[in-house]
Amino acid sequence: MESEELNAILDRIADGNVDAFQFVVRAYGLPLRSYLAGLVYHIGDADDLAQETFIAAYRKLSTFQRDSDFGAWIRGIARNLVRMHFRSSGRRSRALDRFRAEAAEIAGEELEAAATTRRTEDIEALLRCITRLPERMRRAVRAGLDGEQPAKMAAELRTSVNAIYQIHWRAHQLLRTCVSKELTR
Repeated sequence: MESEELNAILDRIADGNVDAFQFVVRAYGLPLRSYLAGLVYHIGDADDLAQETFIAAYRKLSTFQRDSDFGAWIRGIARNLVRMHFRSSGRRSRALDRFRAEAAEIAGEELEAAATTRRTEDIEALLRCITRLPERMRRAVRAGLDGEQPAKMAAELRTSVNAIYQIHWRAHQLLRTCVSKELTR
């Protein structure tokens, strides 16, 4: 936007024509959003900061020195708002981290005890259920737990790799059902 055109718009705004500020927003909106997008991670934050920048610029319009670079002036306002944004985000983040640490400390021991007890019960139920599987399924489950490749298991059982996957799937279904029943007793 040319300096004379900008000055004419600023005169209209100074005379009380609030709607004339839309011409400023249209002329500087895209460059300002691009500038902000380069400074913040989320595009939504860039849009919010652009809107805040235009509001602040409107309120401070009387401080703008005519015939200077309006784009630089508005980017300065944006830069200050970005700094405030990062400061407030940092405070919120640190407060949330402190809360999490305190909550973990308060509930940590109780949660660990509950998890350990529950984990032991789950493992015992799973082991009982594995022993009830047919031999081929038990071998397939054991091979999977040991990290054995399906191709090797297929060769040992003289079947296809696809059949091994089917045996695994069926074994997991049976184990899921069995463990569920064991834990509800």
